[in-house]
Amino acid sequence: MPTIGVALAIPEPWGRQLQDYRVSLGDDTARHIPSHITLVPPVDADASAIDPIRAHLAEAAAGFQGFRVHLRGTGTFRPVSPVVFVMVAEGISACEQLAAELRSGPLAVPLQFPYHPHVTVAHHLSDDDLDRAFDDLADFECVFDAAAIHLYEHDPEVGWRPTSEFALAPAAALT
Repeated sequence: MPTIGVALAIPEPWGRQLQDYRVSLGDDTARHIPSHITLVPPVDADASAIDPIRAHLAEAAAGFQGFRVHLRGTGTFRPVSPVVFVMVAEGISACEQLAAELRSGPLAVPLQFPYHPHVTVAHHLSDDDLDRAFDDLADFECVFDAAAIHLYEHDPEVGWRPTSEFALAPAAALT
């Protein structure tokens, strides 16, 4: 039974920069987690459900217009969860709408917490390391166009890897 998730990949050079930073904090799991904005959290899927899931993702993506994403500054879920993240400053509403659309049909999964788009940069580390990440990346900023979503599958040996890409509808005017 594969474990899958759906996300917006953070493009280069920022994706690698954020992943390398996370690894530098001592988060060994980060070596196997590409930088991303989660749209559908990890879920165990029956192997026979993968093709219907791909069809659902293709249909949803084709009907959703690409959008601009602006990442800026840091936030945290502490004390509820030991996480520091880079904030989505622009594209929040589009991420929320897209995530809701994707979490239907074969991917209708309950959420443990209310959906909040973000890019995790520190997780399950000491308070000092979480504080450091919060401070070190406070000035982080990048802007990119979200043009596709990715289906990720967890491989016990290599971690999370994208297995399928689904293009979003062309945006009328991304400026």
